[in-house]
Amino acid sequence: MDPLPLAQALLRCRSVTPADDGAQSVLALQLARLGFTITRLRFGDIENLYAERLGPGRHLCFAGHTDVVPPGEGWRHDPFAGVVEDGVLYGRGAVDMKGAIAAFVAAVAQTKNHVSLLITGDEEGEAVNGTAPVLEWMERHGKLPDFCLVGEPTSRVTLGDTIKIGRRGSLSAKINVPGRQGHVAYPHLADNPIHRLLPALAAMAAHKFDEGSAFFQPTALQVTSVDVGNEAANVIPQAATARLNIRFNDLQTPSGLEDYLTETLARFAPSASLAVACTGGAFITQPGAHTEALIQAIRAVTTAEPEPNTGGGTSDARFIAKYCPVAEFGLVGARMHQTDEGVSVAELRSLKEIYQILIQSYCV
Repeated sequence: MDPLPLAQALLRCRSVTPADDGAQSVLALQLARLGFTITRLRFGDIENLYAERLGPGRHLCFAGHTDVVPPGEGWRHDPFAGVVEDGVLYGRGAVDMKGAIAAFVAAVAQTKNHVSLLITGDEEGEAVNGTAPVLEWMERHGKLPDFCLVGEPTSRVTLGDTIKIGRRGSLSAKINVPGRQGHVAYPHLADNPIHRLLPALAAMAAHKFDEGSAFFQPTALQVTSVDVGNEAANVIPQAATARLNIRFNDLQTPSGLEDYLTETLARFAPSASLAVACTGGAFITQPGAHTEALIQAIRAVTTAEPEPNTGGGTSDARFIAKYCPVAEFGLVGARMHQTDEGVSVAELRSLKEIYQILIQSYCV
């Protein structure tokens, strides 16, 4: 089966998160023709889909999303037309990640093994009503797989050069330092919160959390916003706020990072308040039969030597890792979320071949 027609059909659905615009119905119809049992799962206003076809061997699940980011302006072609020009398929979601979904469906059309698909419409959004509750449903119904592959565009330069075997955790924090407003000419009658916030932020930014670990970069903190809401040059502000984000590795924990932030504020700004939110912890899938099967499938189709990697942002793999081993592999991600997002048809077909070999070698 050629993945191109299905990829085009999916691209023609304007599924800008949280809208679905029929994308999952297009997918469900194709999967039903291939013998899959389809379960539509709606949580809140989000459409999700679980499809399973029983067969011999280990259970491999493919996870992906049909929602896309807004297209923006300046496209050469309608971003929802699925146009092919000079061997390139253009459209919002061609790379991230309707192309990979089509490649996997085309791959399962050539196999008879035990496979399933977990497809959400909430990956590009808040990720509250998508993969996480679907996994809870799968666990309740005894449908958790032996291994899950997420079709995110992990390749960096050429197809197959990178697979994700883990992700860093992400912790965001908001700091509020109260003060007392006053005239800059009479600082003794005021309390400048900026003078306490800035040293605290400087200490945090300079802090070395760790040196990194076997598969992870060092933990890194970035200050993303400092605000006093002050429009006057001669007024000491009443309060100062800051936001920051920490991308952390498997040497750190959310509670440990929160403790560090609390202790640092206690040194420089004891009256400050701190609000912390962790959207996912660091995780790693240790090498095994699953990752080896994926690497061997890539080698069989491409000349690339896959590098196991944990860089980049977060993905829905952070939810899946709580239930089963998970890895991520898909198209070259250089053009995702950009104007004129596109993938070569040849690359799309090569991805289908890799997925097909993976199914045949792992699901035994």
